[in-house]
Amino acid sequence: HEMFLYVIFGVKLLLVWFFNDITEKASSATATVIFLFYSLLSGLTLSGLFLVYSGATLASTFFVTAGTFGFMSAYGYFTKTDLTSVGNIAFMGLIGIVLASIVNIFLVSSALYWLTTYIGVLVFVGLTAYDAQKVKELALTQNGDTEESKKEAIIAALSLYLDFIGLFLMLLRLFGRDD
Repeated sequence: HEMFLYVIFGVKLLLVWFFNDITEKASSATATVIFLFYSLLSGLTLSGLFLVYSGATLASTFFVTAGTFGFMSAYGYFTKTDLTSVGNIAFMGLIGIVLASIVNIFLVSSALYWLTTYIGVLVFVGLTAYDAQKVKELALTQNGDTEESKKEAIIAALSLYLDFIGLFLMLLRLFGRDD
C-alpha cells in the first residue's frame, strides 16, 4: 500500500507543477480547461485506490476527510486570526513530508512512514484553513471580472482541491491499514 500511495503522491506533485507553470502563461479560459483536465487525471489516478483498498475504507475515509475539510475551511473563513504563519509552517512541513517520503522509499522505515503520516494530516489541516482564508481575502479584494482575478480564482480552487486530496491520502494511510 505504501508504495502505491507514494506513486500517486508523486504523480500528483508532477501534475501540479505542470499545471502551475502553464497557468501562469495561459488565459483564464485555457487555465480552466487545464484545471478540468487535471481534475480528470486526478480522478483516473485516484481510481487505482479501488484496486488496493476496500470500498468501505475509501468511503469512511472520504467522509472523515470531507468533515475535517469542511470544518477547517469554515474555521479559516470565519476566524479573525491571520493564518499566514500557519500556512508558511504547513508549507515547510509539506516540503519536509515530500523529502522524508522520498528518503523512506529507500529506507522503508515504519517509524518514518507513520511520522510523515501524522505530520501530513496536521499539515493538510493547516493548509486547508490557510487556503480557505486566502480564498476569502481574494474574494474581498478582487477588482471585478478581470483576466487576472479569474486565474487567481482557478489557482485558489486548485489549492483547496489539493488540500482535500492530500488530507484524504494521509487519512487513508491511517484508516487503510487493514486492507
